[in-house]
Amino acid sequence: MSGGEEDHTVAAEDTGSRLDAFVSRRRQVSVGEARRWIAAGQVRVDGRRLAKGTPVTTGAHVTIAAPADPPLAADGSGAVAFIYEDGSLIAIDKPAGMPSHPLRAGERGTAANVIVARYPECAAASEDAREGGLGHRLDTATSGVLVAARDRATWVALRAALAAADCQKLYLAKVSGQPPDEGRIALPIGRRGRRGGTVRLDGGRNPLPAETRWRVLSRDAETALVEARLHAGRAHQVRAHLASSGFPIVGDDRYDDRHHQRETGEARLHLHAAAVSFTHPVTGKPLTIEAPPPAWAHSEQGPGGR
Repeated sequence: MSGGEEDHTVAAEDTGSRLDAFVSRRRQVSVGEARRWIAAGQVRVDGRRLAKGTPVTTGAHVTIAAPADPPLAADGSGAVAFIYEDGSLIAIDKPAGMPSHPLRAGERGTAANVIVARYPECAAASEDAREGGLGHRLDTATSGVLVAARDRATWVALRAALAAADCQKLYLAKVSGQPPDEGRIALPIGRRGRRGGTVRLDGGRNPLPAETRWRVLSRDAETALVEARLHAGRAHQVRAHLASSGFPIVGDDRYDDRHHQRETGEARLHLHAAAVSFTHPVTGKPLTIEAPPPAWAHSEQGPGGR
């Protein structure tokens, strides 16, 4: 599937269809793929971003700016950066918009596909070969460090190391509003929704302790660039914690209630997994893996006033 912007007018027979189903039919992609485009801000209805389940109406204009497939290297792997390698581990800098691993058979263009294309042994490392030995995941819209194991024993130990108390993860985020120079939030995170696709603070299913500390790196009139640190990490932790503090991440259509009214001109989620520090599962030595900041984090704004 190649990229490119297309405009579609909703016909009478499509009235009442869910937006994700409409996009799926018009671009001949899976519903899951259509949902990723919607979440990434690539789909607009009469110029507005709408939720994936919104019914479309007759005469509405749907603009679909589908992203192009990740470019392929000569070996068939995606053109992403491999940022760390040793005899046991592999790490890449996952670009925003790329899923961590396939959700269905035959799906391409994921981080796991890229890893396995270059290091085939990673497919046998994880219990599910589709996961490509990944020891953790990032949301499709989040960029940054992803670490995978090259054998089963290392994979088991890597997952434990990334969940251990001494594991520290560092994120960069561009947030709406003017947060304090430093902040901390410690609220348990539990799953909610039929499939657990979103989280709830201080409740939900199987709530687990979670703490996020942030500091402001720079500011402009409406946003701030922050550095967020957390140990281990729960699903959507940085997104949910910052939003609950009143400073949602720019481009977050899941945890920012005012997202559709914001006119930032920046649809993509501005969240980057900049570094992960943990105990190497084989050598037992401390290891930090870093991914360079994305373009939106190269700020010329003034300091946060610390």
